Formats: sequence, structure tokens, C-alpha cells
Amino acid sequence: MTIRASLTKRLSRLFGLAALTCALSLPATAQQSPFAAAVTVNGRAVTYYEIDQRVAFMQLLNAPGNLPERAREALIDERLQRQVGDRLGLTATPDQIADGMEEFAARADMDTEAFIRALADEGISAQTFRDFVAAGQTWRNVVRDRFGGRITITEDEIDRALTLATSPDGAQINFAELVIPVTPQTAEEVRLRITQLSETLDGSIGGFSAAAREFSAAGSARNGGGIGWRPLSAIPPQLRTILLPLPIGGVTEPVPLGNAVAIFQLRGLEESDFVTPDITAVTYAEVLIPGGQAAQAEAAALRDELDTCNDLYGVRPGGFTLNEDVPVGQVPGDIAVELARLDANEVSTSLTRAGGTQLLFVMLCSRATELPEGGRDQVREQLFQQRIGGYANGYLAELRADAIIDETP
Repeated sequence: MTIRASLTKRLSRLFGLAALTCALSLPATAQQSPFAAAVTVNGRAVTYYEIDQRVAFMQLLNAPGNLPERAREALIDERLQRQVGDRLGLTATPDQIADGMEEFAARADMDTEAFIRALADEGISAQTFRDFVAAGQTWRNVVRDRFGGRITITEDEIDRALTLATSPDGAQINFAELVIPVTPQTAEEVRLRITQLSETLDGSIGGFSAAAREFSAAGSARNGGGIGWRPLSAIPPQLRTILLPLPIGGVTEPVPLGNAVAIFQLRGLEESDFVTPDITAVTYAEVLIPGGQAAQAEAAALRDELDTCNDLYGVRPGGFTLNEDVPVGQVPGDIAVELARLDANEVSTSLTRAGGTQLLFVMLCSRATELPEGGRDQVREQLFQQRIGGYANGYLAELRADAIIDETP
């Protein structure tokens, strides 16, 4: 992979194009001196050279849109940010700039010097990178000094953010499944078939969907195996571990699921800015209904009588099993996959037991979560950054409204 391709892939994934393009530069008019002023901001010039450099940076990242226009606007903003920093005595220090450059480069898995060399290979100067970071660090100093004392993050706000992180609005994953039942008599045949499917369907979403419709015994078969978007935190850790390293369209190796074996395909991943609590345990109810898949009507009638797992005590006393606070690693594989699809008090009727003669009715009651060490402090800081970002955007709009900005015709 070339340096350009490597940097593009790393930076686009880690920073997001929108976040980067709000601070990047643009190509000069051929007849102009590169060091002539393309625009002045309160008497300070933004040169064609600076714009050219910023556009080169943006092109490296495959940024969308009108790059000269985006770069010009970003550089105007940076001039205003550095001017107010100078006026308030809050200009970034050399140490802050060095730390900012190091942090930026580290997100692309490089140290500062390696990152600068990679940029140089694309014709982007170290000073361009340094100026970009300096403006950002200065603006951070300004907004923290001006607005930091106004912001208080309460414990209730942290709790709400953590609830969001485990909801469909947090980090999400989209994947598909192909599940084939296994009996002692068919084990070898199924193993060979699903291994072949894993290899031939890798990278083909259409092919996987067609195969799932033809071969999968899961209820998702009618949807081409598609599970749809689910909270990442709800996915069993063992499944998450094999899905996350895959590219979009990638297919896992065969995964044993008790009386079945499955392959899974990654179809999408949306990351969240927030700390995501780890799901440590689940509580779920099981009801065995004679008749296997032929008992779907009875299962549907039972589901219609239930709003929560507690209703089972009145509707089916003694006729169910409640599995309380089961560590996620101890949930049987096929049930774990079914639970991953469910929100609290939702039901699955896709599984069977006793050689297919009994339908397994599974209801998710709740999930127990646990934050990583320091998680609440991380969420507090993230909420602070969100809040102060709103103040910063408003303040920057005021600065632009009051500025004298002259553009070269």
C-alpha cells in the first residue's frame, strides 16, 4: 500500500472527513504569485500558497466537496482564532503545539517525524501541519478560558449518555448470518458445505444474501440473512471479536452454535464518540413448546400476552426457566446470537431443541453493563467537549460577523 493510500485510510477512518475538512487549505490561481494574498482577515493575509497546501492535505484525505472553497473558509477561521488568541495572551505554546502534532500523528499510527515525512512525500510542508495544529491548540485555549467555567456536567447527564451508548443511537454494527442445523449424521457434510460457503461468499454481499435464502435455517433467511443494525454492545463478545477485524463484506470462518453452525458477514459499522459500557451479563427466559417449528402459532399467542418477563409468572406459572445474570461468555452460542438481535422484553422463536421436536421461546429480560475503569470521567470529558463545542461555534460566528474580510477578486 502506498503512503498516500495508507494515510488516507488511517486518517479518514480515525478522524472523519467532516472533522478534518473544517480545518484544512486550497489551489492557487495560476496567474497569481503563490505568496500573494488571496484574502485578508483583519489585515492579515492568507496566501495562495497556504490555500494550495491545505487543498493538498484535503486531497490526501479524499475530502468531498469544493476543496478550494472549504480550504479558504477554514483558513479564514484559523486566522480569527489565532488573532483572538494573540489578543488574550492564549496563543499555543511550543510544548502544546508539539503535543498536538504528536497526538494527531499517533492517530495515524505514526510518530510526528514519520507523519511529517509522509506529508512531505505528497508535497505538504511541515509548517502547514504545524500551523494547522497551532491554530487548533490556540482555539482550545481560548474557548476553555472563555467558556469552561460556565459548564457543569451532572451525574444525571453522564447516566443518560451511558444509556445512549447502549441504545441503537450508540455504536452500531450491521451484519448477516447463515445458519445450518447440525446432527451427528450430517456433521461432516455440513462442515464441508459451510466452509466452502465461507470461502466463496467472502466479499460478496449479494452472494451471501442469495446463499442465506437458499441454505439458512434462521428466521433471517427471508431477509438474505440480514440482522440489520444492532448496538455493538449487545453483540456477544466472542462474535464481536471475529466480526470487527473484517472489512465490509468479509465473512467469518464457521462458528459452532450448539446444534447448528453459522457464518457471519460484516455489512456496516458506525462508531460512537462515547465510552461504551461492556455488557457483562444477561437475564433471559426460556419456554419449551412441543411441536418444534410447527408451534409458531402457539409461540405467537404467548408473545402477545407478555409485556415483560415478569408477566410469565402470571401467564405461564412454572412453565418457564428464568436465567438470571448469566455471564455473557456462558450463554449458549445459538441463544447468545438470538439475544444479540433483541431489545429488552423482545422475543425470539427461531431455535428448537430435542432434535427439532420442541420450539425454544427465548425472551430477553435485561442486560447488565459495566464501565471500563475511568469510564465516567471519560464520558464527563466527552460531554464537556460537546458542550464547549457549541459555545465555540457561536463565538466563532461572532468573530466572523465582526471581522473585516477582503478577498482578492
